[in-house]
Amino acid sequence: MTRILIADDMSPRAAELLKEAGIEVVVKIKQTEDQLAALAPEYDGIMVRSASKITAKIIAAGKNLKILGRAGVGVDNIDVKAATARGVVVMNTPFGNTTSAAEHTVAMMMALARNIPRADQKLRAGEWDKKSFTGVELEGKTLGVVGLGKIGQKVARAAIGLEMKVLAHDPVVTPERAAELGVELAPLDKVLTSCDFLTLHVPLNDSTRNLVGEKVLASMKKGVRIVNVSRGGVVDEAALAAAIKSGHVAGAALDVFAKEPTTESPLFGLPGVVVTPHLGASTEEAQERVAEDLAVQFVTFFKEGRAVNAVNLSITLDKRIEPWAVLAEKLGAMVAGLAAKQVARLRVGCYGELANLDSKAVSVCALKGFLSHTADRGNVNLVNAPGIAADRGLEVNEEKSAKARNFASLLRVEAVASDGARRSVSGTLFDGRVERIVGIDDFDVDLAPADNVLVMRYPDKPGMVGIFGTVLGRHNVNIADMAVGRHSPAGEAMVVLTLDQPVPTKALDEIRAQAPINEARVVSAV
Repeated sequence: MTRILIADDMSPRAAELLKEAGIEVVVKIKQTEDQLAALAPEYDGIMVRSASKITAKIIAAGKNLKILGRAGVGVDNIDVKAATARGVVVMNTPFGNTTSAAEHTVAMMMALARNIPRADQKLRAGEWDKKSFTGVELEGKTLGVVGLGKIGQKVARAAIGLEMKVLAHDPVVTPERAAELGVELAPLDKVLTSCDFLTLHVPLNDSTRNLVGEKVLASMKKGVRIVNVSRGGVVDEAALAAAIKSGHVAGAALDVFAKEPTTESPLFGLPGVVVTPHLGASTEEAQERVAEDLAVQFVTFFKEGRAVNAVNLSITLDKRIEPWAVLAEKLGAMVAGLAAKQVARLRVGCYGELANLDSKAVSVCALKGFLSHTADRGNVNLVNAPGIAADRGLEVNEEKSAKARNFASLLRVEAVASDGARRSVSGTLFDGRVERIVGIDDFDVDLAPADNVLVMRYPDKPGMVGIFGTVLGRHNVNIADMAVGRHSPAGEAMVVLTLDQPVPTKALDEIRAQAPINEARVVSAV
């Protein structure tokens, strides 16, 4: 019989659902790492919330482990890398706390606007003080929403109900979907500089870390109020504290912090700041919902062999398609970095011999790569990627042809914006296994995918590549590979550099200052 260990306190409904499916359940909470490592060999799966940490030691000890699950969104307390290496599936429940997080966001915004926490404290201390706590109305104000996923959409609908104007940024939400929501889409800089209130609904990754930092804060309206119920680290707490002290930012409401748990932050103690200890999902309904969701996912895994909401789902496909699926995800990630406009459609083309294989599997992998490198897609996997795309109005088209220019097989991923603008990346496999990027837009290139890829378009004239190399060298960025494509001498050229280190913003600024480049983008192909 399949045996599951529930290692954290969670709704009893989870155990009930597992038992109803004929799965043996044992509940043992508040176990140490050594205790969990000793227990792990006895179980096929372990369910946790946020208290227990499932470390590499525990995973290594779990000889029979097939699945690990977190009743919640984040999986920071599970060593996903170690689990993946052992072939253990890691699941989460990304949608169970949607309502709770959205409601907490609205509550924080209202508490901030009307100074409720400070007024409550002062009255409890025995002082009736109305003058000090004059607030502002939400009606008529502009709410900036960064990340228009399920939570962001709920917040937007609530704000519209309060007669606020909603300005939103999300690279994969189409104007048509935004219109259905009553939301105006805009570039990120416009959202940040135009709003009276800002709410963030994004994951923490390299592109969102300190998204709201010193420069962004300085560019925002004087008197703006900022709400963050997404992830700590998205807001630079020190920079925000300085902006509040200077009077440029009127206040902030934060449920999450760069270091958790914590009782220390430069924001604590400042007037005009509302803080809560990561309560976004802390409702009775949400806790029961995520426990139920996880139990259902475990039952589905053991009874039907399907991994729902698996954050590390390995590609278990026809062996012939597997390397193409891996390449498709990388090309999708690159296209996401290149597409500056709102993307309405993702087109995945399989050409040559590749057209005889399963193009659907390839397109889903390309979609996963694309969504994983956009605003709010830290939980994207092969199971939920199509649903996320549909939710945002992103259309996915597949194209097949027996003809492939210059190659036996060619894979092309193209992002098409609402205004028709297109960005594309093409790739192939040499000897059926060596990945190569062979085209970006209509330029021919040839280089291997990499974590740090610098793509630049510029007028083709002598000395340009030397400028790029000199500036990067000065910033200790090593060039691993380079490809130059052009249509004709003295026309427009493209250089693509794969780099051993990330490119500092200052290096890009220097390149722009020294060379008349038309575009410079750092993208990732992993």
